[in-house]
Amino acid sequence: MAHPSVPVVPALKDELDIVIPTIRNLDFLEQWRPFFQPYHLIIVQDGDPTKTIRVPDGFDYELYNRNDVNRILGPKASCISFKDSACRCFGFLISKKKYIFTIDDDCFVAKDPSGKDINALAQHINNLLTPSTPFFFNTLYDPYRDGADFVRGYPFSMREGAPTAISHGLWLNIPDYDAPTQLVKPRERNTRYVDAVMTIPKGTLFPMCGMNLGFNRELIGPAMYFGLMGDGQPIGRYDDMWAGWCAKVICDHLGLGVKTGLPYIWHSKASNPFVNLKKEYKGIYWQEDIIPFFQSVSLPRECTTVQKCYVELSKLVAEKLGHVDPYFQKLSDAMVTWIEAWDELNTPSQAASETKTSPVNTK
Repeated sequence: MAHPSVPVVPALKDELDIVIPTIRNLDFLEQWRPFFQPYHLIIVQDGDPTKTIRVPDGFDYELYNRNDVNRILGPKASCISFKDSACRCFGFLISKKKYIFTIDDDCFVAKDPSGKDINALAQHINNLLTPSTPFFFNTLYDPYRDGADFVRGYPFSMREGAPTAISHGLWLNIPDYDAPTQLVKPRERNTRYVDAVMTIPKGTLFPMCGMNLGFNRELIGPAMYFGLMGDGQPIGRYDDMWAGWCAKVICDHLGLGVKTGLPYIWHSKASNPFVNLKKEYKGIYWQEDIIPFFQSVSLPRECTTVQKCYVELSKLVAEKLGHVDPYFQKLSDAMVTWIEAWDELNTPSQAASETKTSPVNTK
């Protein structure tokens, strides 16, 4: 009989990496130990690379800092953001697993209405392993959940669904608000637990939050680029939004699904709204041009891979958004660099040279 303190090995143990961007010691992992310990962690240390980040004992992890990013990517390191949580996409780039779960270091285990700890990772895995329904909305939400099915009038020819590329989880306690909303609702907390998962319909964009997110790296990985944000850039806090808009347009084009809803995590720390406003204010204006751009994007039929879609999207960004600000030309160039780095590190010939991507700190 297994010792009660030993967690049951969950699904996809050898097929999923957990990616965590951080600037601090990862004590938050202690609360996640029963759920995360069987998995491999990729920790992307932002900021000062000489600072030592402490990781609790017993976790299997690699820790990469900015020196590692520069060493592994060389000149292409310019596409990885600095002093912004967008640096997490470096972890997506160097992972060799099929699935990714990414979480912020101020997120903890939430409880469901019965008081039971929520295994967020298990719910993301379940979302990713079941189909989505992007082409026809099911009014009982996810028909693949236990106790649900397709409702009367749902076409039988569509009931196989589409492969799920992205699982977008939500948050209890501190909501994911922009700075203006934070300023007018400083004490608002999300206490509503909605027991639902739904597919975001084809043709509909959504604001993707990166603090509780799972995705199928093989299906959509090259589109999960969190842009150029933070140090040296005129914008921050739009990294996950950018990845979400790009990825959703590409998912729609390639017939892939995106789910949102469960699982919830407990978001513990509200960031400073005045600091956030400084990072966001250009994005708040720019998004009025960015959203119509993504709503009207049409990718050509010959774009049959995520990489081809993303390179085409980069051209359209320069062409259609370049007039908004010179930043978008820079972002377009970084998108191409990102795809070049992805292909360089994710081709079969690279499998034999994995030592190239080994970090200084490995446990």
